[in-house]
Amino acid sequence: MKPAESNELVVNFDSKKCIHARRCVLGLPKVFVPGTKGGWIFPEQASADEVTRVIDACPSGALTYTRKDGGAEECLAEVNTARLWQNGPVEYRGDLRIAGNESSKRAVLCRCGHSKNKPYCDNSHIEAGFEATGEGSSDADAQTLEVRDGGVTVTPAKDGPLVVEGNLEIIAASGRRLATRTKAFMCRCGASANKPYCDGSHKKIGFEAD
Repeated sequence: MKPAESNELVVNFDSKKCIHARRCVLGLPKVFVPGTKGGWIFPEQASADEVTRVIDACPSGALTYTRKDGGAEECLAEVNTARLWQNGPVEYRGDLRIAGNESSKRAVLCRCGHSKNKPYCDNSHIEAGFEATGEGSSDADAQTLEVRDGGVTVTPAKDGPLVVEGNLEIIAASGRRLATRTKAFMCRCGASANKPYCDGSHKKIGFEAD
């Protein structure tokens, strides 16, 4: 989609990453108007600060922006997180490098194994009836990391899990801390009995993914 511009900022939209969380549509309905012929984003209908506030809440990173008015760009999260969604994907925030793609600050990655846009979520978990808790048990030995930000790389292992490297807090949907890791093997086949972590079940079910 062609970027949408106002005098204050440029808004970009990557439809392949969008999971229709609708935080934009509900947050600023005059700016984000789906179904409008010729383009659905109208940044001139609100102040740049209002528009960027709503875009910052977009979990998938489908919406991004560049300020033209000298205003603040999106800040990196001070704590890198992987948030579990109930019966759904994992939302990552931080200085992300995913599968060799360009850097991003927000992403929602598949953990049901059914997405046609791996490693990104495409809402296939809904049709598949995927079930996985958004809470989970806390690691009693979890310690606060000395450094909680910095770069995070996410590398899909062929026919296997997501290998996540970097300072990371794994958190429940409620925000409760479950674990801290500097390297984690996150299930993406949907079959692990130890979700959100890989337990080797991808081998048993013959999971295939680049």
